[in-house]
Amino acid sequence: MNKYLTGILLFIVFLAIYTWGSFTKIPFADCVGFILTVEKGIYETTATATSHFLYVNTAILIKNTLGINGIEANKILVITSASLSVVLVYLSVLNLKVNQLISAAAAIIFGFGFSFWRNAEIAEVYTYNCFWLCLFFLSIIKSFYSDRKLFISLAGLFFGISLWVHIQNILLIPAFFLFVFYFRKEKKQALTSLVLFLALFSSLFILNYTQGLPLSSPYSSDQGHWVEDSLKKPITQYAVDLVKSIFYLIFNYSIFVFFGVIGIISLFKENKKMFYVFFAASLFVYGFSTFYAVTDNYVFFLPFNIIFAIGIGFGFSKKQNLFRKLSFACLLIPFFYLSAFFVVGVTEKGKEFDDFKSYKGGLSYYLLPWMNDNKGIVEFVIDKKTAPEPINWMTISAEEYIELMKSKGYSENEIREL
Repeated sequence: MNKYLTGILLFIVFLAIYTWGSFTKIPFADCVGFILTVEKGIYETTATATSHFLYVNTAILIKNTLGINGIEANKILVITSASLSVVLVYLSVLNLKVNQLISAAAAIIFGFGFSFWRNAEIAEVYTYNCFWLCLFFLSIIKSFYSDRKLFISLAGLFFGISLWVHIQNILLIPAFFLFVFYFRKEKKQALTSLVLFLALFSSLFILNYTQGLPLSSPYSSDQGHWVEDSLKKPITQYAVDLVKSIFYLIFNYSIFVFFGVIGIISLFKENKKMFYVFFAASLFVYGFSTFYAVTDNYVFFLPFNIIFAIGIGFGFSKKQNLFRKLSFACLLIPFFYLSAFFVVGVTEKGKEFDDFKSYKGGLSYYLLPWMNDNKGIVEFVIDKKTAPEPINWMTISAEEYIELMKSKGYSENEIREL
């Protein structure tokens, strides 16, 4: 099959999967805040750590262009960018001189990875961020493995754009500088890449400064002190965090972690320069995500997960006999999540956790990536329910969203179903 037809097929298949699994009602977490902002339709004019300038404004543009509501606009942006990201992982592995079947398998494993799949089913910024990072990583690979020097410049462009989606991507700056350094002999392209990145990055600060915000605003927030709190944890907690990060990796990629390790070792042997670029990217992202003091830190591993999925594909190519025996397993990943759900559900701890978190779906919310037929935050607020833990930042946004939809003529029963 033509390599591009394979990419199109992957896009269509995952578009269908993510559309089927997308949320039925606005989920808990930050989803309602994004949908509220998009529903208002007022373009974001500042790029702070929590405003996600490009994501919000792209969703508003989709809403206004298609004449749809905030929920539908967020779904289109999230699902489409997720499906495109799967294709870009496929192309990234393919450009490592790996065959189509292995490249497609690596893309499927990434697309079925729990953290990515979950974020493809809710209204969140992370799949759109992955889309731009996948373009960045693909440009790096193309720069090393093809003669087209344009990709050196494109790497700086895509990386700079990604910072307008999520400021966490500043953790990739050391890797980008190392990449530019390795291509310093290609003076024109390397300089263009660096200038594009610096222009886009500095524009964040310039935009905010003209709006009266401090220069630190692109990477700081008045909504919490998560970075500071990350440095105040007891030593034992850091050990727990590290174990948890390994659990996340295994839960995302299960037996395929082995091939990821093989891929990393093989890349080091075959292309040390590219290895060091991706190692620098992985080290800072993985370290930050592991110790970041937020309850949903699993989402911050996604840039690392992209790199690791590419590593899995490269590892497959080095162990093709094993790949032929285990390749079918990538299609069984959804059953792995179902098995984990049922196994944990019969344990006492599992039952206790399911009961404690029942207000937002219990164990299924945490162990199953798809979100159709989910419990919604809007219905929760309308019915004046209470949670056994603080969720005030969600309920405040939900209350504002309810009032906004009432002003647009929606009845309370109609809003309950959103």
